[in-house]
Amino acid sequence: MMDKKMILDNGLLEQYLLGELNAQECEQIEQALASDAELKAQFDVLEKDFEILGLENAIDPPRAIKHKLIQDIKEAKDTKTNNNNSSLKFYLSIAASLAALLMLGSFWMYNELSNVKQQLQTVETEKTELNDKLNDLNQQLENKTALFATLTHPDTEQYVLKGNTLMPDGKVVSYVNHSTKSVVINTERLPKLDDAHDYQMWADVEGEMINMGVIAKDQNLMAMRYIDHAESLNITIEPAGGNDHPTVSQLVTNVYLN
Repeated sequence: MMDKKMILDNGLLEQYLLGELNAQECEQIEQALASDAELKAQFDVLEKDFEILGLENAIDPPRAIKHKLIQDIKEAKDTKTNNNNSSLKFYLSIAASLAALLMLGSFWMYNELSNVKQQLQTVETEKTELNDKLNDLNQQLENKTALFATLTHPDTEQYVLKGNTLMPDGKVVSYVNHSTKSVVINTERLPKLDDAHDYQMWADVEGEMINMGVIAKDQNLMAMRYIDHAESLNITIEPAGGNDHPTVSQLVTNVYLN
Protein backbone atom coordinates (compact mmCIF):
# COMPACT_ATOMS: atom_id res chain seq x y z
CA MET A 1 0.00 0.00 0.00
CA MET A 2 1.24 3.50 -0.80
CA ASP A 3 2.22 5.64 2.17
CA LYS A 4 1.68 9.39 2.54
CA LYS A 5 5.30 10.33 1.82
CA MET A 6 5.39 8.30 -1.40
CA ILE A 7 2.14 9.85 -2.60
CA LEU A 8 3.25 13.43 -1.96
CA ASP A 9 6.85 13.03 -3.19
CA ASN A 10 5.71 11.60 -6.52
CA GLY A 11 2.79 13.98 -7.13
CA LEU A 12 0.33 11.09 -7.17
CA LEU A 13 -2.56 13.23 -5.86
CA GLU A 14 -2.30 15.47 -8.93
CA GLN A 15 -2.03 12.45 -11.25
CA TYR A 16 -5.06 10.87 -9.56
CA LEU A 17 -7.09 14.06 -10.14
CA LEU A 18 -6.01 14.13 -13.80
CA GLY A 19 -6.95 10.46 -14.35
CA GLU A 20 -3.39 9.44 -15.19
CA LEU A 21 -3.19 6.43 -12.79
CA ASN A 22 -4.26 2.85 -13.50
CA ALA A 23 -7.07 1.11 -11.61
CA GLN A 24 -4.78 -0.48 -9.01
CA GLU A 25 -3.01 2.81 -8.27
CA CYS A 26 -6.34 4.64 -7.99
CA GLU A 27 -7.57 2.04 -5.48
CA GLN A 28 -4.44 2.49 -3.35
CA ILE A 29 -4.79 6.30 -3.44
CA GLU A 30 -8.42 6.03 -2.35
CA GLN A 31 -7.47 3.70 0.53
CA ALA A 32 -4.79 6.17 1.64
CA LEU A 33 -7.25 9.07 1.53
CA ALA A 34 -9.80 7.11 3.55
CA SER A 35 -7.28 6.26 6.29
CA ASP A 36 -5.34 9.57 6.51
CA ALA A 37 -7.41 12.64 7.43
CA GLU A 38 -4.52 15.07 6.86
CA LEU A 39 -3.83 13.65 3.39
CA LYS A 40 -7.56 13.82 2.60
CA ALA A 41 -7.67 17.50 3.67
CA GLN A 42 -4.70 18.28 1.44
CA PHE A 43 -6.38 16.43 -1.45
CA ASP A 44 -9.62 18.42 -0.95
CA VAL A 45 -7.72 21.71 -1.17
CA LEU A 46 -5.90 20.59 -4.32
CA GLU A 47 -9.16 19.41 -5.91
CA LYS A 48 -10.76 22.80 -5.18
CA ASP A 49 -7.80 24.63 -6.73
CA PHE A 50 -8.10 22.56 -9.91
CA GLU A 51 -11.81 23.45 -10.04
CA ILE A 52 -11.01 27.16 -9.66
CA LEU A 53 -8.42 26.92 -12.42
CA GLY A 54 -10.94 25.30 -14.76
CA LEU A 55 -13.67 27.88 -14.04
CA GLU A 56 -11.33 30.85 -14.47
CA ASN A 57 -10.12 29.38 -17.77
CA ALA A 58 -13.63 29.21 -19.23
CA ILE A 59 -13.79 31.33 -22.39
CA ASP A 60 -16.95 32.91 -23.81
CA PRO A 61 -17.19 33.20 -27.62
CA PRO A 62 -16.53 36.76 -28.91
CA ARG A 63 -19.71 38.85 -29.13
CA ALA A 64 -18.47 40.38 -32.38
CA ILE A 65 -19.17 37.12 -34.26
CA LYS A 66 -22.92 37.19 -33.48
CA HIS A 67 -23.12 40.92 -34.24
CA LYS A 68 -21.31 40.50 -37.57
CA LEU A 69 -23.64 37.66 -38.63
CA ILE A 70 -26.78 39.73 -37.93
CA GLN A 71 -25.24 42.75 -39.67
CA ASP A 72 -24.43 40.69 -42.81
CA ILE A 73 -28.04 39.43 -43.04
CA LYS A 74 -29.40 42.98 -42.62
CA GLU A 75 -27.01 44.39 -45.22
CA ALA A 76 -27.99 41.68 -47.71
CA LYS A 77 -31.67 42.61 -47.29
CA ASP A 78 -30.92 46.33 -47.53
CA THR A 79 -28.83 45.80 -50.66
CA LYS A 80 -31.73 44.04 -52.39
CA THR A 81 -34.11 46.87 -51.49
CA ASN A 82 -31.61 49.53 -52.60
CA ASN A 83 -31.14 47.77 -55.94
CA ASN A 84 -34.90 47.74 -56.59
CA ASN A 85 -35.14 51.46 -55.73
CA SER A 86 -32.16 52.23 -57.94
CA SER A 87 -33.76 50.43 -60.90
CA LEU A 88 -36.97 52.43 -60.48
CA LYS A 89 -35.03 55.69 -60.33
CA PHE A 90 -33.12 54.62 -63.44
CA TYR A 91 -36.24 54.15 -65.60
CA LEU A 92 -37.84 57.35 -64.31
CA SER A 93 -34.66 59.25 -65.16
CA ILE A 94 -34.76 57.99 -68.77
CA ALA A 95 -38.30 59.30 -69.10
CA ALA A 96 -37.32 62.68 -67.72
CA SER A 97 -34.03 63.45 -69.45
CA LEU A 98 -30.56 62.25 -70.13
CA ALA A 99 -29.16 65.00 -67.93
CA ALA A 100 -31.21 63.85 -64.94
CA LEU A 101 -30.00 60.30 -65.55
CA LEU A 102 -26.38 61.37 -65.41
CA MET A 103 -26.96 63.41 -62.27
CA LEU A 104 -28.77 60.62 -60.42
CA GLY A 105 -26.22 58.08 -61.60
CA SER A 106 -23.39 60.16 -60.25
CA PHE A 107 -25.21 60.71 -56.98
CA TRP A 108 -25.90 56.94 -56.62
CA MET A 109 -22.28 56.09 -57.36
CA TYR A 110 -21.11 58.59 -54.72
CA ASN A 111 -23.40 57.04 -52.12
CA GLU A 112 -22.30 53.53 -53.00
CA LEU A 113 -18.64 54.45 -52.72
CA SER A 114 -19.31 56.15 -49.37
CA ASN A 115 -21.14 53.06 -48.08
CA VAL A 116 -18.36 50.75 -49.19
CA LYS A 117 -15.76 52.95 -47.52
CA GLN A 118 -17.77 53.00 -44.27
CA GLN A 119 -18.19 49.21 -44.37
CA LEU A 120 -14.46 48.73 -44.89
CA GLN A 121 -13.74 50.96 -41.89
CA THR A 122 -16.21 48.96 -39.79
CA VAL A 123 -14.64 45.66 -40.84
CA GLU A 124 -11.16 47.00 -40.05
CA THR A 125 -12.31 48.15 -36.59
CA GLU A 126 -13.93 44.78 -35.87
CA LYS A 127 -10.78 43.00 -37.06
CA THR A 128 -8.63 45.08 -34.70
CA GLU A 129 -10.97 44.45 -31.77
CA LEU A 130 -11.04 40.71 -32.53
CA ASN A 131 -7.23 40.57 -32.71
CA ASP A 132 -6.99 42.37 -29.37
CA LYS A 133 -9.48 39.91 -27.89
CA LEU A 134 -7.55 36.92 -29.23
CA ASN A 135 -4.27 38.30 -27.90
CA ASP A 136 -5.87 38.78 -24.49
CA LEU A 137 -7.26 35.23 -24.51
CA ASN A 138 -3.86 33.83 -25.52
CA GLN A 139 -2.23 35.69 -22.63
CA GLN A 140 -4.85 34.35 -20.21
CA LEU A 141 -4.26 30.83 -21.52
CA GLU A 142 -0.51 31.16 -21.03
CA ASN A 143 -1.05 32.38 -17.45
CA LYS A 144 -3.43 29.52 -16.63
CA THR A 145 -1.02 27.00 -18.16
CA ALA A 146 1.78 28.31 -15.95
CA LEU A 147 -0.42 28.03 -12.83
CA PHE A 148 -1.45 24.52 -13.78
CA ALA A 149 2.19 23.50 -14.34
CA THR A 150 3.15 24.67 -10.85
CA LEU A 151 0.21 22.90 -9.16
CA THR A 152 0.97 19.57 -10.87
CA HIS A 153 4.77 19.64 -10.66
CA PRO A 154 6.12 16.82 -8.41
CA ASP A 155 8.56 19.21 -6.68
CA THR A 156 5.86 21.68 -5.65
CA GLU A 157 5.41 22.03 -1.88
CA GLN A 158 2.20 23.21 -0.21
CA TYR A 159 2.19 25.68 2.70
CA VAL A 160 -0.92 26.94 4.52
CA LEU A 161 -0.86 30.51 5.88
CA LYS A 162 -3.42 30.71 8.70
CA GLY A 163 -4.75 34.07 9.84
CA ASN A 164 -3.75 35.59 13.18
CA THR A 165 -5.87 37.69 15.58
CA LEU A 166 -6.19 40.43 12.92
CA MET A 167 -7.69 37.90 10.50
CA PRO A 168 -8.90 34.89 12.53
CA ASP A 169 -11.03 33.38 9.77
CA GLY A 170 -8.54 33.97 6.95
CA LYS A 171 -6.38 31.35 5.25
CA VAL A 172 -4.14 31.29 2.18
CA VAL A 173 -2.78 28.13 0.57
CA SER A 174 0.57 28.60 -1.18
CA TYR A 175 2.39 26.33 -3.62
CA VAL A 176 6.16 26.80 -3.78
CA ASN A 177 8.46 25.17 -6.30
CA HIS A 178 12.16 25.88 -5.82
CA SER A 179 13.25 23.98 -8.95
CA THR A 180 11.06 26.04 -11.31
CA LYS A 181 11.27 29.14 -9.08
CA SER A 182 7.52 29.67 -8.97
CA VAL A 183 4.92 30.51 -6.32
CA VAL A 184 1.13 30.17 -6.68
CA ILE A 185 -1.41 31.12 -4.00
CA ASN A 186 -5.09 30.35 -3.43
CA THR A 187 -6.78 33.39 -1.83
CA GLU A 188 -10.36 32.12 -1.79
CA ARG A 189 -10.43 32.24 2.06
CA LEU A 190 -8.86 35.70 2.25
CA PRO A 191 -11.38 38.27 3.63
CA LYS A 192 -12.25 41.08 1.22
CA LEU A 193 -10.74 44.54 1.74
CA ASP A 194 -12.13 47.97 0.87
CA ASP A 195 -10.89 49.88 -2.19
CA ALA A 196 -8.36 51.84 -0.10
CA HIS A 197 -6.35 48.76 0.94
CA ASP A 198 -4.67 45.71 -0.61
CA TYR A 199 -3.02 42.57 0.66
CA GLN A 200 0.69 42.38 -0.13
CA MET A 201 2.98 39.34 0.11
CA TRP A 202 6.55 39.40 1.39
CA ALA A 203 9.44 36.94 1.61
CA ASP A 204 11.71 37.07 4.65
CA VAL A 205 15.36 36.63 3.59
CA GLU A 206 17.76 36.86 6.54
CA GLY A 207 15.51 39.36 8.33
CA GLU A 208 14.79 41.50 5.27
CA MET A 209 11.23 41.62 3.89
CA ILE A 210 11.26 41.48 0.07
CA ASN A 211 8.16 42.31 -1.96
CA MET A 212 6.51 39.36 -3.73
CA GLY A 213 3.67 41.44 -5.16
CA VAL A 214 0.22 42.85 -4.43
CA ILE A 215 -2.55 40.23 -4.22
CA ALA A 216 -5.28 40.90 -6.78
CA LYS A 217 -8.83 41.30 -5.49
CA ASP A 218 -10.44 39.63 -8.52
CA GLN A 219 -8.41 36.38 -8.66
CA ASN A 220 -8.68 33.36 -6.40
CA LEU A 221 -5.63 31.66 -7.88
CA MET A 222 -2.59 33.68 -8.93
CA ALA A 223 1.18 33.56 -9.34
CA MET A 224 3.44 35.63 -7.09
CA ARG A 225 7.08 36.64 -7.46
CA TYR A 226 9.53 33.91 -6.39
CA ILE A 227 12.31 35.04 -4.02
CA ASP A 228 15.49 32.96 -3.60
CA HIS A 229 16.44 31.80 -0.09
CA ALA A 230 13.12 32.87 1.44
CA GLU A 231 12.75 31.68 5.02
CA SER A 232 9.06 32.54 5.38
CA LEU A 233 6.06 33.90 3.49
CA ASN A 234 4.18 36.85 4.99
CA ILE A 235 1.04 38.82 4.11
CA THR A 236 0.26 42.35 5.32
CA ILE A 237 -2.51 44.88 4.71
CA GLU A 238 -1.16 47.92 2.85
CA PRO A 239 -2.55 51.05 1.13
CA ALA A 240 -4.08 50.34 -2.29
CA GLY A 241 -1.38 49.58 -4.85
CA GLY A 242 1.10 48.24 -2.30
CA ASN A 243 3.96 49.61 -0.23
CA ASP A 244 7.77 49.80 -0.44
CA HIS A 245 8.11 48.35 3.05
CA PRO A 246 5.74 46.09 4.98
CA THR A 247 3.53 47.52 7.71
CA VAL A 248 4.49 45.09 10.47
CA SER A 249 1.53 46.06 12.64
CA GLN A 250 -0.75 44.92 9.82
CA LEU A 251 0.77 41.44 9.42
CA VAL A 252 -2.23 39.11 9.10
CA THR A 253 -0.58 35.73 8.37
CA ASN A 254 2.74 34.03 7.75
CA VAL A 255 4.33 30.59 7.41
CA TYR A 256 7.89 29.33 7.68
CA LEU A 257 9.32 27.36 4.76
CA ASN A 258 11.13 24.07 5.24
